Amino acid sequence: MSNLYKQSFKQNYTENVSLSIFNCGIQRCEGGYTWGPGIRDHYLIHMILKGKGSYCVSGKEYTLKQGDLFLAKPNQLITYTADQNDPWEYAWVGFNGACANRLVSQLPFWENAPVHHCANFDKVSFELLQIFENRGSSSVNETAMIGHLYLFIAHLTQEALAQNPRNNTSSAQYVHGAIKFIQFNYFHDISIDDIAKAVGVSRSHLYRVFMSNVGQSPIDYLTSYRISEACSLLKNSQLSIAEIAVSVGFFDQFYFSRVFKKAKGIPPSKYLASLESSST
Repeated sequence: MSNLYKQSFKQNYTENVSLSIFNCGIQRCEGGYTWGPGIRDHYLIHMILKGKGSYCVSGKEYTLKQGDLFLAKPNQLITYTADQNDPWEYAWVGFNGACANRLVSQLPFWENAPVHHCANFDKVSFELLQIFENRGSSSVNETAMIGHLYLFIAHLTQEALAQNPRNNTSSAQYVHGAIKFIQFNYFHDISIDDIAKAVGVSRSHLYRVFMSNVGQSPIDYLTSYRISEACSLLKNSQLSIAEIAVSVGFFDQFYFSRVFKKAKGIPPSKYLASLESSST
């Protein structure tokens, strides 16, 4: 079985501004190879390059072949198994970040159908494999990997729109506009009313379309985006915690520390200390 292989890459830190790659890889499996049942703490997409296998999620099993993709969401109990006679070879990418939920909502996966057969195998597989080809921890590697992840997502989003043009609804446009407003104004003292007014909807309607398209409320998204930015500044700048708090829209350092601890499990001072100790 010398033709079997597994090559993977995992990032040490995945606290990027909007989208971060957690891991990526390619693997040729032996017959019957199984992962799970288990859960992931990030989004994970596999693409079958050759062979066959099955994917089980939410009590339903899907049989997959070359050109198929399957999605695993955070904290979803999943199992996937290579076919005994024609085991699959696949590539994968795991990712998270402040914009991950919104981007996944635009992909051709639905709650009752977490699998998709790719209409343009060559383009989609190329971008997925390029993520792995550009693996590394340098800023050049990270930028290239994220760039190819966006292109991978763009191709799949295009396929989703081709399948269901109605998916590009006004509610999705409101969410997209709101997220752009947040990304350009998160460092100001903005409120949900400000965001709703900027995109031309009521506060209650903004809440509904956010929950439907993103899976979290506008205030939770704003907070997670600010914390993600704070993590990036803690890692990549020499600013004090008080300066970082103001830079991401928190004008009370103690409130910032409470929100940060709730989101990350530790206060920003300990988070910064963990970054410094890992670099020595």
